[in-house]
Amino acid sequence: MTQSRWLDAELRHDSGVFNKHGVVITRGQGATLWDERGKAYIDCVVGAGVANVGHAHPEVVKAIQEQAATLTVLAQTLPNDKRAEFLTELTRVLPTGLDRVFLCNSGTEAMEAARKFAITGTGRSRFVAAKRGFAGRSLGALAFTWEPKYREPFGDAVDNRHVDFITYGNAEELRAAVTDETAAVILEVVQGEGGVRPATLEFIQEARRVTQERGALLIIDEIQTGFGRTGKMFGVEHYGVIPDGMTLAKAMAGGVPVGAFAMTAAVADRMPAGGHGSTFGGNPLAMAAGLATLRVLKRENLADQAREKGAYMMEKLRAIQSPKIREVRGLGLMIGVELKEKSAPYITALEDAGVLTLAATPLVVRFLPPLVITHEQIDQVVAAFERVLRDVNPRAERQAELARAQGGAQGAAGDVQPG
Repeated sequence: MTQSRWLDAELRHDSGVFNKHGVVITRGQGATLWDERGKAYIDCVVGAGVANVGHAHPEVVKAIQEQAATLTVLAQTLPNDKRAEFLTELTRVLPTGLDRVFLCNSGTEAMEAARKFAITGTGRSRFVAAKRGFAGRSLGALAFTWEPKYREPFGDAVDNRHVDFITYGNAEELRAAVTDETAAVILEVVQGEGGVRPATLEFIQEARRVTQERGALLIIDEIQTGFGRTGKMFGVEHYGVIPDGMTLAKAMAGGVPVGAFAMTAAVADRMPAGGHGSTFGGNPLAMAAGLATLRVLKRENLADQAREKGAYMMEKLRAIQSPKIREVRGLGLMIGVELKEKSAPYITALEDAGVLTLAATPLVVRFLPPLVITHEQIDQVVAAFERVLRDVNPRAERQAELARAQGGAQGAAGDVQPG
């Protein structure tokens, strides 16, 4: 099969920082994507947890089309009807007291904003973050990201001297780390990149107690867990605490780039005017998409669907009889299957079988389907996973690759004639 001209062009001109798949996706609807040759895939990636309402949801499409024909960009110094509507709708679903919002374009930008608001809000500069946590790839957000492979290429430019990392879930380490110099504790309630690991109730509640006791902020990273993904509108709702701030992005606008840091008035009011900004943040196009997305999430009860479908999917996955599975874990439709060997060959085999998934640590296959996925599609995903677990033999494949490589080397050596 000849390589696609689209793939060829992308590989030729792309920066090279992304590991490209060998297929070109051209359209999507609901939980299904199609490539340029018409092959269908059940999408359990959705842009790393973005399209919670599904691809090309009619109401989101309509909102984008109408707004694109009206007004697409406007500085946040100029008030706008769609921005006001979106902020009103968003703050209605946020935890009580988080009624002030800084609008931006991505989760990383939201994390950068959270860092600055925490510093001005407390007058402190130290932070506590969790090992295996992921906060983004900008230099500021990388300071909160534990995995060395993300930080090491940039050396001392990633300044995390003011960040204390604790073992995720260890309340004793948490209590020891939070001092009168700590501006904020930043935590995910489910570590996504860290292997799809839900926090315990006790750990998150202790984080709330100790931060209040010592005058630090509790900032919850809801970039991947927000907007129905875990079976609640926000993951923190499972834990019975109200944070001082939340970072938001991904699913907030149905696929249009958007980000936000939501916070209390006490935190917002301490940032000086002009202390932070965003050229495209709060643009009317993203606000219209976000408004439509929030209304779809509520009207279709997608958080409830995620809770029920997530339980169904995890039950099906746990029923797979495979010695390769170590653990199935998750919350709602944020699910990870930890294997006893590298997950990459199985992710590749699933793609060949028409199911798109992604890794979360080298051993974990992560499933992030849209909340509109059907039970029939879940059954198809689980059946495909069961097949590849049975049929894929990574060791045999590696040995075959090695044999081919050695054969090629010997053939090349045999062609050399003594001089």
